[in-house]
Amino acid sequence: MALKIAIIGGSVGGLFAAVLLDRAGFDVQVHERSRAGHGGRGAGLVAQHAVFRLLREIGCEHVARVGVTARERIFLDRDGSVAHRVQTPQTQISWDLLWASLRRALPEGRYANGRVAEAVRQGPTEASVRFADGTTVSADLVIAADGLGSVLRGAVAGAAARPVYAGYAAWRGLVPETALVDEASMLSERFAFYQTPGSQTLGYLVPGADGSVKAGHRRYNWVWYRPADGEAALAAALTDRDGRRHDHSLPPGAMSDPAVDRLRRDAARLLPPAFARVIGAEPVPFVQAIHDLRSPRMVSGRIALLGDAAFVARPHTAMGVAKAAADAMALRDRLVGQADPVAALALYEQDRFEENDAIVSRGIRLGQSLQPAVPEGRSAG
Repeated sequence: MALKIAIIGGSVGGLFAAVLLDRAGFDVQVHERSRAGHGGRGAGLVAQHAVFRLLREIGCEHVARVGVTARERIFLDRDGSVAHRVQTPQTQISWDLLWASLRRALPEGRYANGRVAEAVRQGPTEASVRFADGTTVSADLVIAADGLGSVLRGAVAGAAARPVYAGYAAWRGLVPETALVDEASMLSERFAFYQTPGSQTLGYLVPGADGSVKAGHRRYNWVWYRPADGEAALAAALTDRDGRRHDHSLPPGAMSDPAVDRLRRDAARLLPPAFARVIGAEPVPFVQAIHDLRSPRMVSGRIALLGDAAFVARPHTAMGVAKAAADAMALRDRLVGQADPVAALALYEQDRFEENDAIVSRGIRLGQSLQPAVPEGRSAG
C-alpha cells in the first residue's frame, strides 16, 4: 500500500511537494486553508536553478519560458536621472502561471480548499491533523507547507520558533504597463532601484495576470521598503480599513484610504518622479512586514516542515520559491526507496537545514541597510 501523505498548505511549496510525491507513487492529499486557492495572487518571481530543475522533471518547462526580461539594472538619483547602470539581463517568470501549472499537474481530487488546519498529533504509526470544521485526517506523514504563519510549526520546532520582525516593511503594488507614461516610461524593460539610508524602492515588469508577456499587456511590480520600527509603527502599517490588525501582511484592498493617501504623498515627496508616478497609479497597494525565521528543527517524527514554514528569508534573496523547490526535491528523494519514512524525514532535515539557514543569513546581510539600529540590550533576532 502506498505511503499516505497529508500536505498542509497549497501554495507553490505545497504543490511542489505534492506533484513530485504523487508522481513517485505516494498517496498524496493537499489541504489548503483558502476557499479559492492561490490563483491570481502572485506577480513575478526570479526563478533560480532549483525551480528550473523541478519544472523540467514534471514536464512544465513552458512556465520558465513565459517571462519578462529586464535588459539592464538602473540606479536612480532623487531627481530621476540614472546615476548608474549595469548590463545584467534578468527574467521574471509568472508566479500565477507557475501555481496554475502545478495545480493542473496534480490529479483531480488531490487538492481540497477551505481546510483550515488547527493542530497536529502523532503516534507510533501515524500522524493526524485536526481542522476547524471538526474533521480529522490521519496519514503516515504530515508535511507542513503552510508558510510564515504556520500553525503546525510549533509541533516540530517548539512554541519559541516564531518569525522575528526585522523593523521594516515592504509596501507593494502592481500597475498595468500602460501606467508607465511620462517620467515612468524610463522604467520599462529595466530593473530599477532607488536607495537612501533606511529605504529602498525597486520595480520591474512582470507578465500580465493572464500570463501574457506581450507589450502593453504586462504589469509593473513595484516595492518600497520603508522603516516601521516599533510596535506602534508596525500596528499602524498592518491595520486594515476596518480597524483590524493583521499579523504579517495586508492584502490588496485592505489599506485604509487615509493610509493610501499618505503613501502617495510620501512617494511624491521622497522618491524619484518615475517611482512616484507608478505608486500614485496603484489603486490597491498592499503591505508585507519583513520577518526572519530560523526553525531549530525541520522534522519531528512523522511531521516535517517545508519552505517558509521552516525558514523565512527576506525577499532581497529572491530565494523563497527556490528554497521550497529544493526542499520538495530533497523530501521526494529521501522518501523514494526508503522503507522507514521516519528515517527518511530525518535524512531530509540533514540535507536541507544548513543551506536554508545560510539563505536566511544572507537575507539578513542584504537587508542590514534597511534595518533600524538595535538599541543596547535589545536583540535583533
